[in-house]
Amino acid sequence: MMAALLLRRDKKSTAAHLKSDLNRTDNSSGVRQLQELLDSVLNPEKPPADTEALDWCKCLIAGEEGFEEFCKTVRSYDNATLCGLVWTANFVAYRCRTCGISPCMSLCAECFNNGDHTGHDFNMFRSQAGGACDCGDSNVMRETGFCRRHRLRTGENVPSVPRDLLLMSEMVLPRFIICIIQYLRDGYTEPDTSAERDLQKVLQQLEPQITFLEELTKMGGAMRTVLTKILTNQQTFKDLSMGQEENVFAKKNYENYLSALKNSGLVSVEEKAQTGAAEPTQGSETGALGLLDPSIMDSLKHKCFLEELLFWTIKYEFPQKMVTFLLNMLPDQDYKITFTKTFVQHYAFIMKTLMKSQESDTMSNRIVHISVQLFSNEDLARHVTEECQLLDIMVTVLLYMMESCLIKSELQDEENSRHVVVNCSEALLKNNTYWPLVSDFINILSHQSVAKKFLEDHSLLMLWMSFVSFFQGMNLNKRELSEHVEFESQTYYAAFAAELEACAQPMWGLLTHCKVKETQEYTKTVVRYCLETLQIWFDAIGFVDELAPNQVTFHLPLHRYYAMFLSKAVKCQGLDLESLLPDQEMLMRIMVHPLQIQASLSEIHSNMWVRNGLQIKGQAMTYVQSHFCNSMIDPDIFLLQVCASRLDPDYFISSVFERFKVVDLLTMASVHQNTALDGEQERPMLEGALTFLVILSSLRIHLGMADDEILRAEMVSQLCMNDRTHSSLLDLIPENPNPKSGIVPGSCSFEEMLSAVADFKAPVFELGGSMQQGMYTPKAEVWEKEFDPIMVILRTVYRRDVQSAMDRYSAFLKQSGMHTTGNPWPPYKERTPLHPCYKGLDRLLHCKTLHIVIFTLLYKIWLDHSNMSEHVLCMVLYLIELGLDNQEPCIEEHCHDSWFPGTNLLSNLHHVINYVRVRVPETAPEVKREREPPASTSAEASNFGQAQVFSLVAERRRKFQEIINRSSTEASQAVRPKSSSTRWVPPGTPPQLVTEILEIHESMLSLLIKLHQKLSAKQNSLSATWLEDMDANPNRHAHGDGITAIERILTKAATRSHQSKRSIQEICGKVFPPVAPKKNSPTAKKTMDKEERRQRARERQQKLLAEFASRQKSFMETAMDVESPDTEAAMDLGASEVKESEVLYDCVICGQSGPSTEDRPTGLVVLLQASSVLGHRCKSDEAKKLPTTDEERIYPADTCGAAHDVRLALMQSFFKDSSCLQSVSIGWDGGVYVQTCGHTLHIDCHKSYMESLRNDQVMQGFSVDKGEFTCPLCRQFANSVLPCRPGRSTEVVSWHMPSNKKTSVLVKEVEDLQEQLGFFPVSTTTESNLSKEMELVIKDIKNTTQRKYMDYGKNPGSPDNDFLFMYSVARTNLELELVHRGGNLCSGGASGAAKRSCLNQLFHVLAMHMRLYSIDSAYNPWTRLTQVPCVVPYSCLDDERPEVPMLFRDCPSLLIIFVLTMPQPLRKEHFICLVRMLYNLQYTQALAALSAKFSPEERQAWSTSGTLKKLSSSVWSPQSIEYSLQQFCLPYLRLSCLLQHHLYGDNLSGCPEEEEFSGLAGCLGLLDPAPQPSNPMYSASCLDWTVSAFDLMSQWCSEVTGLADTQTLLVQDLQWASPHLLHLPDNYNTIFQYYHKKACTACKKVPKDPALCLVCGTFVCLKGLCCKQHGICECVWHSQHCGAATGIFLLINASVIIIIRGHRFCLWGSVYLDAHGEEDRDLRRGKPLFLCVERYRVLEQQWVSHTFDHINKRWGPHYNGL
Repeated sequence: MMAALLLRRDKKSTAAHLKSDLNRTDNSSGVRQLQELLDSVLNPEKPPADTEALDWCKCLIAGEEGFEEFCKTVRSYDNATLCGLVWTANFVAYRCRTCGISPCMSLCAECFNNGDHTGHDFNMFRSQAGGACDCGDSNVMRETGFCRRHRLRTGENVPSVPRDLLLMSEMVLPRFIICIIQYLRDGYTEPDTSAERDLQKVLQQLEPQITFLEELTKMGGAMRTVLTKILTNQQTFKDLSMGQEENVFAKKNYENYLSALKNSGLVSVEEKAQTGAAEPTQGSETGALGLLDPSIMDSLKHKCFLEELLFWTIKYEFPQKMVTFLLNMLPDQDYKITFTKTFVQHYAFIMKTLMKSQESDTMSNRIVHISVQLFSNEDLARHVTEECQLLDIMVTVLLYMMESCLIKSELQDEENSRHVVVNCSEALLKNNTYWPLVSDFINILSHQSVAKKFLEDHSLLMLWMSFVSFFQGMNLNKRELSEHVEFESQTYYAAFAAELEACAQPMWGLLTHCKVKETQEYTKTVVRYCLETLQIWFDAIGFVDELAPNQVTFHLPLHRYYAMFLSKAVKCQGLDLESLLPDQEMLMRIMVHPLQIQASLSEIHSNMWVRNGLQIKGQAMTYVQSHFCNSMIDPDIFLLQVCASRLDPDYFISSVFERFKVVDLLTMASVHQNTALDGEQERPMLEGALTFLVILSSLRIHLGMADDEILRAEMVSQLCMNDRTHSSLLDLIPENPNPKSGIVPGSCSFEEMLSAVADFKAPVFELGGSMQQGMYTPKAEVWEKEFDPIMVILRTVYRRDVQSAMDRYSAFLKQSGMHTTGNPWPPYKERTPLHPCYKGLDRLLHCKTLHIVIFTLLYKIWLDHSNMSEHVLCMVLYLIELGLDNQEPCIEEHCHDSWFPGTNLLSNLHHVINYVRVRVPETAPEVKREREPPASTSAEASNFGQAQVFSLVAERRRKFQEIINRSSTEASQAVRPKSSSTRWVPPGTPPQLVTEILEIHESMLSLLIKLHQKLSAKQNSLSATWLEDMDANPNRHAHGDGITAIERILTKAATRSHQSKRSIQEICGKVFPPVAPKKNSPTAKKTMDKEERRQRARERQQKLLAEFASRQKSFMETAMDVESPDTEAAMDLGASEVKESEVLYDCVICGQSGPSTEDRPTGLVVLLQASSVLGHRCKSDEAKKLPTTDEERIYPADTCGAAHDVRLALMQSFFKDSSCLQSVSIGWDGGVYVQTCGHTLHIDCHKSYMESLRNDQVMQGFSVDKGEFTCPLCRQFANSVLPCRPGRSTEVVSWHMPSNKKTSVLVKEVEDLQEQLGFFPVSTTTESNLSKEMELVIKDIKNTTQRKYMDYGKNPGSPDNDFLFMYSVARTNLELELVHRGGNLCSGGASGAAKRSCLNQLFHVLAMHMRLYSIDSAYNPWTRLTQVPCVVPYSCLDDERPEVPMLFRDCPSLLIIFVLTMPQPLRKEHFICLVRMLYNLQYTQALAALSAKFSPEERQAWSTSGTLKKLSSSVWSPQSIEYSLQQFCLPYLRLSCLLQHHLYGDNLSGCPEEEEFSGLAGCLGLLDPAPQPSNPMYSASCLDWTVSAFDLMSQWCSEVTGLADTQTLLVQDLQWASPHLLHLPDNYNTIFQYYHKKACTACKKVPKDPALCLVCGTFVCLKGLCCKQHGICECVWHSQHCGAATGIFLLINASVIIIIRGHRFCLWGSVYLDAHGEEDRDLRRGKPLFLCVERYRVLEQQWVSHTFDHINKRWGPHYNGL
C-alpha cells in the first residue's frame, strides 16, 4: 500500500522524504517504507530491459540532488592512492622496465605522461588481454615512477565521508545486486539445452545495470568502500540469497543456481558430506595423481555476493563488462584480498569452463586480465599461498587439465610401454588453451617467497615432475623409409610451444631463485626428483641400453630440468658435481636420447628424413632457434658434456660414431660396405659427427663462462652471420641467462656489450628507393679475435647462415690484407678454461679411439678416398688442435692390440704405425692377387687394428660390459665380445669380406706434413729448417687456410715436445714425393680431370659475369637519369640537332631504327598523371605545421589552387565566359603531367605488346585494361604513348636563323600567320595513322584527370572549355618543370626532370588538337596587343558582358595560346616577337599592380616629380620599385625561356640569382646580350613598342577604369614558393597521443585505423565503412579530392606511410625511426620514434617530382577499400 503511494510521487521528492526518515534516530518506519518500495521497484520478475528500476535506484541513492551532482560530491571524498584504471583489449598503455618490480607492470597513458621516465627502458604497447594501471602500487613498481598525482598521495588528506551521504547507497545497493544475481540465475540454462546465443542475450539485457555498477566504482574510494562492504558481507548474502518463503520466483531462482553448481562438476560441501567422500578421481591409475587432494577439484561454497558474482562471471564465460566491474574495485585493499581468495577458490572451475568453452581465446584473455592483477603482487600471492593452498591448486588444476588429453607413448617398446604423454593434436594443446593457467603459475613463481614454498614442498615437487613427464617424449617422429608421408602433421608447433611454456618457463622461474649458496638444498631436492622421475620413465618405456631404430623426439624436459639445475648448482651454488650425479649405468642411459637428437639433426640435414615431409626440417630448425635454444639444445649439449666428462672416453667416442652411423666409413680400405647409409649421406653424416665432437669439446656456455662472456659470444655470433638491426638482435639473443630487460646487478647491460662489439651504420636511403634500417656490424677486432665459427654453427637455423658468416669473414680478411689468396678456413679460437668439475671432458681428446679415427681420416684424406671433404679435414685438425691445447696426463696402456702406446695426443702424434689389418670386400683393389707385387704401395685403406681388427662397436660393447659388471662379482671374468669381425655384417649380405694387411709406415705427423704438401701442391713444401723460421713470427697463423692450420698445429706440437720437433725435422728433411696411388689408376685421373674441368668452368663463368656486368652498366647509363654530360645530348629529345637527315628513333620492341612516319608513327613511352602539386603551393616558403592540439588549424585558402579558383570565379561574374576561359590557366589542381623514360617504340609494336600483356595471366600490380604497362626496356611504369611528329630537320635551319627584320614587320607577319588557319604539313582531309594516334592521346590526357578539373565554363563540354584545358596542360608541364628546377632557371642546363620531359612532342600533339578551334578573328588578342583601335567598341548589347580587359589577362597563358594556335613549326623570330609584345603587356600590368598599392600621397608625389625626392621615408624608392617590377615579370620570363629551350633547343645558361632577370631577358633577345658594365639593369629597357606606348597603355587602362572592384583582379602576385608536405613534429608520440583517440569529423567515432593526409592535414578513417561515399572509402575519396588521385597518408597506429596513386596503393615505409635507426611498423615494439629528416625529404621529393610509380615497386589494387 505504502509502496504504491510512494511510487506515484515523483522520484526526487520521495528520495528526499525517505532520506530524512532514515536519518532520524528511530528510523524503523523509514527502513520499512524503503524495503517495501524496493520490493516493488526491484522485482526480478519484470524484464531487465525495463529501466524504470534503474532510474529509481539512481534517484534514491542521490537523494534530493541530481545523480550527476551526487557523483561529483562523492568523488570529492575519493581517498584512493592507486590509479587502478581498467582497460580492455587494444588500449594503448605503457610499460617501464626501469620502474617495474613485476614484469607485468603497466601504466595508463595519463599516469605515464605525468611521471618522469626520461632515459628509462620503456615502451608503449597495445594491450592484448586488457589490464589495469599500477601507478601508486609500490608492490608492483618503484615509487620513483609514480605520476605526480599518485606520488603526492593526494588521496590520504581527503576529509572523511559524512555519514548521511552514502546512507541510502548502503540500503539500496544490496537489493540492486541481488536483483542482478537473480537475473543471472534465471537466465542461465545448461549449454546442452540452450544455444550459445541465449547467454549473450541475457547479458545484453543486463548491460545498463552492470554499466551502472561500473559507474559507481568510478566514483572513487568512498563508494568502493560501501560496495566492498556489501559484496563481502556474509549475513546480507544469507538473508537475501535463499529468497523469502513466500516468493516462489526467488525459490525457483535458487534451485536454478544449485543445479548450475552441480552441473559445473562441482558439488556444494554439504551434499558432499551426505554422499560420503566422493570416489577418488580417475587419476588413481596414473600413480602420481593418487596424491591429489580431491577437494580442490570439486567443491564450491558461496558465502557472499562477491563469490556468487564471480561464479556467474565464469559461467557466462567472463563477459567484458563484469570483468571490468570486478577489476574496477581492486584499488580497495579489503576487496582485493577477498576477491583474490574467491578467485583462487574458483580456480578449478575456471579451468573446467575454459576447456568446454567455444571461445577459449577470448576467455583466456579475460582470465589473464584478472589474474595478472592479483598474482603480480608478491604480498598478495604469498598471503593466498599460505591461506588458500594456491600452489597445490595450481599444480593440481594443471595436472587435471593435461590428463584429459593423454595417450600411450610409442617411444621405444611400443607394445609394453606404460608411459603416457600428451597428445599434441588435441585442441587443448593446438589452441594453447592451457596458457592462462601456465602464465599464472609462472607469474607466482617469479615471487621468491612463493617459489621457496614450492621448492620446500616435496609432494608438490613430485607432482610437478609427474606433470613434466607428460611432455617427455611427446610428438614422436618415426622415420618413413618406403614412401612419402601422405599428410604432414603440424603438431610440432603445439609440442614446442607446450614444452617452452609449460615446462621451460616455470623451470627458468625456479632457477632464478637458486642462485646463492643458501639455496643448495632446493637444487639437491629438484635434482633428486629429476633422477627418480627419469628412472621411472626409463622403466615405463622399457629402455635398457639400445634405442629403437628410426625414431626421435625433440622433447626431453626431464633431461633438461636435470641439466639446468646441475649447471646452476655448479655455477652459482658451489656444489660438487659428483654428489649430484647418478651411477655410471644411469649416466649411460641419460646420454642416449640427447645424443640421438644430435645425430638426428645431422640425418635430417642429410635428407635421410625427406619422406617425412617439410615439418621434420621445421622441428630441427625450431630446436635450435633463438627462442628455444637455451631451453633445448643448450641443456642437451651440456648434459652430454657432463656424461662425456664422467664416462669412459673410448665408450663415449665409439657411441657417437655408432649413433651417427659412420662406423663402416672409418676404415683404411678404399672400399667399404655401409648398411645404414647411402653413399651421398655418408659425407654429411661424418661431417656432422666430427662437428658435434668439436662443439662438445669446445663449447663452454655452461662449463665456466661468465654471463657477460656468454652474452658477448651470442652477440658476436649473430652479428657475424649478418648485420643486424637492434630489435632483431634483441630477438635473436636467448633471454636466459641474460634477461634483456631490467638491470641485473653486476652484469654488463645489453647496450654496453653491443657498443663494445659492434659499430652502428646509420640508415641510408638507397637510390633504388629501398630504405635501409640502422644496422649494427661487427668491429674489425671482433672479426680478428672473436669470430667463433663453432658458436655460429650451433646457432644457425639455416645452413646458409654459416656460409654467410664465412663469406663476411673472408671479405674482412681480404679487405684488411690478412689473407688474400684462396678461401680462408674457419679460424681456431682459444677457449675459456674449463670449470674444475668438468675437467674430465678433456679426456675425450686424449683417448685412443679418437686418435685411431683421426689417423684413419688423415690417411683417407691424403689418398683422396670417396666422401672425404675439406670440412672433414677442417674438423679433424680442429680436434687435434683442441687436444694439443688441453693437455691430459698420459695413461700408458701396453696391450697387445693397441695402435698407440698411450692416450696422450702429443706422444701419439709421432707414433709410427706400420701395418694395419683390414677387412675388405673381395673386389677391393687392396686384395692381393697371385703373383702380383705386394699391394702395400698402393695401400688405399683400412679398418682399425694391427695384428687384429679393432672395431669401434666391439670396443664400445667391451667398455659397456665393464661398466655394467663393475659392481658385480663377475667383474674379473669380464665378458669379452666375440670376434667382432662378424658382429656387423648385416644379415642378408653374403659375407665376402677378406682380411688384408696394409703397409702404412706413417705417423699422424708425417700424414700432416704430406697433407701440407698436397694442399700447397708443392713437393717438400716445408723445408727442414722451417720451424726455426716460424719462431720469428709466431702470430701469422691466426687466419688463413688449411696450410696455415697444419703449420699452426705442427708448430704447437714442436714447441710442446722435443720428440715431436725431432720427428718433424726428420720427416721434412727427407725430400720425398708423396706416395700416391699408381699414376694410371683411373680414379686419380678422374679426380684430376674433375679439378681441371671445374677450374675451366669457373673461368668461363667469371668471363660471362664480367661481360654481363659491363652490359648492365652501359644499359643503366642510358636508361636511368645518370647526370652525366655526355648522355644529356642523347637523352634530350627536345633538342633536335641540326642535321640534314630526318630524326631517327629506335623501337625498343622490334629493335629497328627509323623515322616516325605518317603511316607508321613512332611514339614516346609516357606516364600521364593528374597532379595537384602546383595547387598546394603557398606564398611562404615555410611548410605548414601539422596540428597536434585543438588550438592549431590549417587554412587551405592561401594555396595557389584556391587563389586561382577565386580569381576565375570573380572574372566570370564580370566578363564574357569565352573570354574568361582564355585569360587564365587551370590545371593547378588536377592538371595533367606528362613524363617519359625517353624510350621510343612503334605504335603498332606497342599494340601487340599490350595484347600479349593482356593474355598474360600473371599480372603484377598494374591494370592493362586501363592502358597501363611497363616500358619493355627499362621497366618504368607508363600508361600511354605520345606520337613523335615526322620531322625533317631541313626546315629547322631556316627556322632557327636569326633575322634582322624590324619588329613592326614581324608583328604584321605574326598577324598574317594567325589569319591563315592551321596550315599543316599533312592535308587535313585524309585521316592518317598519325592523326588518329594523336587524337587517342588527347583522349588519354582527358581521361587522366577528373571531369571537375576540366569544366570551369558556364556550359560544360563547350569548345572554350576544351580549349582552356588543352593549353593548360602545356602550362602545367612547364610550371612543374620550373618547380623541379628549384623554381628558377639559375642553374641552367637540363635538369634531371627535364630529361624526362617531352614538352616538344607534347606541344606538337596539343597544337594539332588546337587547330580544331578557331580563335574568333573579329576579336583577336594580338590586335589589341599591337594596335590602338580607332573606336572603342563599347557599344555592344547590354545583356552581353564585355571581354576581359588586357590588364587582367594572364600573359603566360596568352603566350601558350599563340604558340599553340599558330601554324607549326613556328619560326623563332616570330616566337621572339610574341614574347616581346606580351612582355609589354606584362610590364604594364606590373606598373598597374604596383601603383594600386601606393598611398594617395605617394601617388601624388610620383606623378608630380617623377621621382621621389620628398618622401624619403616612403616604402617605394626607385630601387625598390625596379626590384618589384623585375620580380613581377620574372615568372613570365622564366616560362618563355623554358618554352624557347624546348621548342628550339636553345641552351639555358646558368646565372647567379640576382642576375636572373638580365640573363633571361638576354636569352629571349629582349636585351642585347652585350654585358652592361655594372650600371643597374632596368626592366623598362626590354620594352619594344610598335605603336605609341602611351596610346596603347591608355587604351588598356581605359578598359579597366569603367569597372568596379578592379583592385582584386589587378593585384596578382605571381610568385609561389615551392610545394611542401606538412612540417611534422620531431617526436612521434606527439602525433600519436593527439590523433589516436581523436574522433573522425564525419562519423564522430574514434576510427579503428586513423590516418592523416600529409599534404593538407585532413584526418581520415582508413578502411572505415562509416565514412564510405558512393562505395569509396575515405582515404581513396580524399586522395581524389586533395591530390587528384595521389594521396600520401600517415597511418597513426602503424607509423607507416601509404601512397595511393589512382587505383593502386603501396606501403612506402616510415619516416619515423627509433634511436637505433629502425622503423617500428604497427608500433609493435613501442619504442620512442623520431622524425628522420632525410627520409621525409625523399618522400617530399618523390611527391613533387611525381616519381612514386617508378621508385616504389610493390603496388597492389585497393578496390576503393582504403
